[in-house]
This record gives sequence, C-alpha cells and structure tokens, in this order.
Amino acid sequence: MGKTSKDKRDIYYRLAKEEGWRARSAFKLLQIDEKFVIIDGVTRAVDLCAAPGSWSQVLSKRLYENGSGNEDVKIIAVDLQAMAPLNGVTQIQGDITKLSTAQSIIEHFGGEDQKAQLVVCDGAPDVTGLHDIDEYIQSQLLLAALSITTHVLMPGGTFVAKIFRGKDTSLLYSQLRIFFEKVSIAKPPSSRNSSIEAFVVCQNYNCPEGYIPQMINPMVDDVKVIAGATDSKINQELIPFVVCGDLNGFDSDMSYNLNLGKNAEYTYHEVVQKPISPAYKEILDKLKNCSIKHSAITVTHCTSEETTKENESQSSAQEENTLENPEDM
Repeated sequence: MGKTSKDKRDIYYRLAKEEGWRARSAFKLLQIDEKFVIIDGVTRAVDLCAAPGSWSQVLSKRLYENGSGNEDVKIIAVDLQAMAPLNGVTQIQGDITKLSTAQSIIEHFGGEDQKAQLVVCDGAPDVTGLHDIDEYIQSQLLLAALSITTHVLMPGGTFVAKIFRGKDTSLLYSQLRIFFEKVSIAKPPSSRNSSIEAFVVCQNYNCPEGYIPQMINPMVDDVKVIAGATDSKINQELIPFVVCGDLNGFDSDMSYNLNLGKNAEYTYHEVVQKPISPAYKEILDKLKNCSIKHSAITVTHCTSEETTKENESQSSAQEENTLENPEDM
C-alpha cells in the first residue's frame, strides 16, 4: 500500500489497514459484489494477477463464510510473482498466457467437470502516463485473462476484470459479448474519479458453439496463425484484426525522398479536384488586408499619389512639433 500524503488522506486506504486488507482495492471487489451479487453460492474461484492478494482475501473471507462446507471451497491465486500465504488459498506462481497454467487450475479443481464458477482479475501494467499506450497494454492483458478464462470457467460462470476506459472500450465490450450473455462496465466508489480504470462484469458464460478455447498472447503471438490452426470456423471468425496489403511496402507514417529512384526526377502534379469552396478561402482573403503578427492591425493599400500626400502630411506634422519644442533640437 502507498505511503504518500495522498494515500494517508484516502479513507479507503485507512479503512483497509484498520480492517486488515492488504490493499484498498479489496473494497472494489466488495462493492462490485454488493451491486452484482457475483460471490453468493460460489465455491470455486480463481484470482488472476493476484498479488498482493487483497481480492484473494475477499474471496477467502466470503467463500468460507457462505460455502456449504470448507471442504467444498477451492480458491486459486495466480501471479508471476510470489505472494505472501493466505489461509484457504492455493497459489500458482505462473503465467496466465501459458496453457500449463490453465491445466494446473483445472487439475486443482478436479478435472473438466469441476471448473471455476468465478474468475476475477485486478491486474494492470505499470502505467506510463501515456494514456493511449496504457489503454492498449491493459486491453491486451484483459484479452489474455479472457483466453485463460475460456479454459477454466464453467458455463454460466462470471468473469470480472479491470479495464482502462478509452476509445476501444466499445470494441472490448463487443468482444466480451460473444462469450457472455450480460456484460456491464462498473465504476465502484472506491475507484478514484481521477483514474481511468473501471471493471467489466461479465455474467453467464456461454461459449459459442464450435469454439475451441486457445491460449493466445496478443502482444506476442500471431493471432491469425493460431486461430487458423484449428478447424473451427468460429475461432477463425473471432480474429480481431487483419492487416491488408504488403507490410514491406510504403509506411504511411514515414516521409520519403521526392526522388524515389536513382534517375527519377520529381514532377509536381496539380490535385485532381480542388476544393469547390474551401473553408480557409475566406480567412486567406482577409489576411491580404491585415497582419496577424501585429494584433490584426488593418493595413490599407494606397495608390502612389495617396502615399505621397500621406508622407507630406507626416513631414508637416514633424516640423510643427519641432517648432513647438525647440529644446529638443
């Protein structure tokens, strides 16, 4: 947990320490459950990207209180880094993008017939402050969590994960709707208003008929190749992005020399169709009679005769000023 003065002023930071939670994020899952009732009746749950373990704490407390018997409750916490032990929680130090991790989870639950009823993921990258980059990396982490969830979640189960709200939120929403009957985006009160984070609450897992779960890391793997490795048309249709054209051709973000070939000479060509009534035409016409550099002072264009008369009047004014102030001479 943080140690800055901002953290100390945060009511949830203080409450987390008072109530024994490892992080203030515990309140986020508690408030999501209060709204959507996702934990009641659950005996098998998975916490992805679990460290430091506040969400696993919530699951342990609620599941062992609500379960029909302690022997029926199974909670698995998965993370790349080691985490301090928690009572009633089995830890797997592994990568959520690896098939071996999914297989370990299924084996712990007792096989394909006893999969998880709830999968939660509060994982997030180390933010850079560049929102576009942070949103992209978080979306890829969410898709990786979704990939392993399709392996370990039973039909009718629930999936909760952190997202960063941005321009791609609608795309993520539509992708999740393929696998879940109901998808909501929640912003619990304990999530700071200044943060772009929110949480997707995906209920009633219903895998499309013919879909074969695959472990895909969108940051590294070629999604098209992996999806095409199966005979499932559904898998191939769910490819989120396809590049058209030759990647070895021109790069639209680069600038090239006007003389593309050794002996080629650049020839300027007029545009095929000029704008009929361009928006900038009016301002260009106005700029002919004013100067923006000098607070838009109007400049009057005079004839040569008018210019001569104006210069003579200015000279007369200077002579009169000199006679009135002889001391300045």
